[in-house]
Amino acid sequence: FFKQKTAYEIVDCDWSSDVCSSDLGSSVRVRPAVFQAMTSPADTKSALRARLRAELKALSTEARVAASTELCARVKSSAAWQSARALLLFFPVPSEPDISPLLADLLAAGKLLALPRFNAATQAYEAVRVLDLARELAEGPFKVREPVAECPVVPMNRLDLALVPGLGFDARGGRLGRGMGHYDRLLAGFAGLKIGVAFDGQIVPEIPREPHDIALDAVVTPTRWIEAKRD
Repeated sequence: FFKQKTAYEIVDCDWSSDVCSSDLGSSVRVRPAVFQAMTSPADTKSALRARLRAELKALSTEARVAASTELCARVKSSAAWQSARALLLFFPVPSEPDISPLLADLLAAGKLLALPRFNAATQAYEAVRVLDLARELAEGPFKVREPVAECPVVPMNRLDLALVPGLGFDARGGRLGRGMGHYDRLLAGFAGLKIGVAFDGQIVPEIPREPHDIALDAVVTPTRWIEAKRD
């Protein structure tokens, strides 16, 4: 098939019969998997982002609140959460599970709480310690609340666990972010546990992998704790 492609171009396909018509008027029989393989991971991710964004937007406020409450309870009951002493969390945007109660719980327990802050000089996120949620958070450049400039940076090697947001996740530890690569860079080389946070509908069969993508150790949803299956 690939050798023949120089002789004609496929212009229409009926996947139910595996028959494609060419620009020469002839028909060729191909397997759908051949064309699926020709789609780049970036294109597949883009289509998946659009679908997941639409599904998250359709989630009702009541369902979002109930699911977030269940998710937080599942996180708090996990051995990983209870044993960690220094953690990187995030301040959720409206489309994400609301884990904000976990931030206050961490501080009340006397643990180290770090949140991401965008560094304009390096164009990258860094982990920053927060002690007072009421006074030390402000809207950042991407309209996400983050630590103010006075809060100190925490080296990633001081942290035990990171809760990671995303648009989609799979059971192999795959994560689909928003396309900027910020979390992949932040978590590169991080030796602690990396746990994705998601509504149940954000779990998909497979997230396309690219070399720069950082795999997670687990994903937590309102109903499941999914340990990543390694190849």
